[in-house]
Amino acid sequence: MSTIRERNKEKILRAASEEFADKGFAATKTSDIAAKAGLPKPNVYYYFKSKDNLYREVLESIIEPILAASTPFNPEGEPSVVLSNYIRSKIRISRDLPFASKVFASEIMHGAPHLSADQVEQLNAQAKHNIACIQSWVDRGLIAAIDPHHLMFSIWAATQTYADFDWQISAVTGKTKLDEADYEAAALTIIRLVLKGCELD
Repeated sequence: MSTIRERNKEKILRAASEEFADKGFAATKTSDIAAKAGLPKPNVYYYFKSKDNLYREVLESIIEPILAASTPFNPEGEPSVVLSNYIRSKIRISRDLPFASKVFASEIMHGAPHLSADQVEQLNAQAKHNIACIQSWVDRGLIAAIDPHHLMFSIWAATQTYADFDWQISAVTGKTKLDEADYEAAALTIIRLVLKGCELD
């Protein structure tokens, strides 16, 4: 029974991610989520109680990997290794959770009204930790004197665009869907740009 429960919850969560990404929170109906998941509407309420709870679960599904992506960051880490691993983790999130990524981006653009104070604090603390690590590398002469805030912002933009602007990327590349080779090429390109930009003069 637990396997069936988890499978149904995953179906609903995936369907909800797509519906929220496509229509936004207000315009999304639980009946549409249920239909996309191939389950009766009461199942949505049985597993998640309300549309609000389901929306928060979608956000949680992307926040956890975002926080986990920063695991390599530490002042004593090798900058090239840490930054490469971080970029690869961020690309994987865009590849594996594209709809949840869009929901998260929309949430942030609207001032994060559905994020809890604890989630906001976790995300801000993570960003500050990463920035402090980069600043320590700059201070010790391990990388160029680059602004750590804007380096992080640039990495976020470069990696998340593969989820948030996938339609435009597909249109430009002439593909209906990016494949593993495309994501690998994206990771290698961003890594090269970032590491070259961080090289000491």
